[in-house]
Amino acid sequence: MTRAQTRLLDPSFASDNVAGVSPEILDALARVNPDSALPYGSDPVTSELREVVKETFGPAAEILPVFNGTGANVVSLQALLPRWGAAICSTQAHVNNDEGAAPERVGSLKLLPRPTLTGKLSAADVEAEMKNLGFVHAAQPLAVTLTQSTELGTVYSPAEISEVAAAAHSHGVGVHMDGARISNAAAALGCTLGEITTEAGVDVLSLGGTKNGAMAAEAVVILDPDRLGGADYIRKFSMQLASKQRYISAQLLELFGTDLWRRNASHANAQAAKLGQALSELEGVTLSRPTEVNATFPEVPLEVAAAIREHYLVHVWDTASSGRPVLRLMCSWHTGDAEIEALVDCARRA
Repeated sequence: MTRAQTRLLDPSFASDNVAGVSPEILDALARVNPDSALPYGSDPVTSELREVVKETFGPAAEILPVFNGTGANVVSLQALLPRWGAAICSTQAHVNNDEGAAPERVGSLKLLPRPTLTGKLSAADVEAEMKNLGFVHAAQPLAVTLTQSTELGTVYSPAEISEVAAAAHSHGVGVHMDGARISNAAAALGCTLGEITTEAGVDVLSLGGTKNGAMAAEAVVILDPDRLGGADYIRKFSMQLASKQRYISAQLLELFGTDLWRRNASHANAQAAKLGQALSELEGVTLSRPTEVNATFPEVPLEVAAAIREHYLVHVWDTASSGRPVLRLMCSWHTGDAEIEALVDCARRA
């Protein structure tokens, strides 16, 4: 596919990154723009954000706003691990497949991927890696990183997170959560952000905002300061410290200081469920797995996949045992009913 062809394709369902910025967040940016403010997080907006984070995640929580999710993950894992440490993850984890080897190249981190059917690690996966704990010839498994929600559109329940965290902590191993889509997970579970992080035993969180209506706004949230060291220094030398930090903080404050995070995520989840249901009613189309968050994975006939991909920029995520392609279709805070109807009609005509 040429660049010209790619530009002609509708990107609406390619990712939740294709949506614009929530109007509420644009308004928040406008409100902090007229006045001067101290740089590097010494501004009143970032100060207010710190208080909201403590209310949301617990009194010990600290937040370090950063530019992007890759930066949040790399800074978090560097702060959690000594130089000889490695991080256990799922083979499907974003940090393992979609970070351009940033953990390895920038963070000098070794990842220990575990094969999973659902994209979710279990306590058994943690225990299986402990065989090398104390073995000098192996990188030491001293962190676990969980993706919430996963790249397969699955969600860890609070109990599942607690089981993994308990297994990790029993060996002195820290727990990181890649929460690029944590809002979608919490909305799907009907729980608070604290219930699937601090209360479940997570030590450090990459808090996602960009996929849920923000613009280049992510953060490292330190939930257990006793397990991490030097994260603020690591953020600086990892080129993730913003001088005009109030513009990142204002977005996160608008998202997580109100119910905007839940409203946006709930809408995206509901639209994905609606899209998946409508497609599954077409002849020959089935859902390869239940739609839990804002991603749906229909298994479609070859001619349907070809018709959709002629008009839409979408990913062929897998090949089913039937030989038919499985598409990944993402919805966002901005996905409307008319967009869903147009894609379903495209598939129906095929």
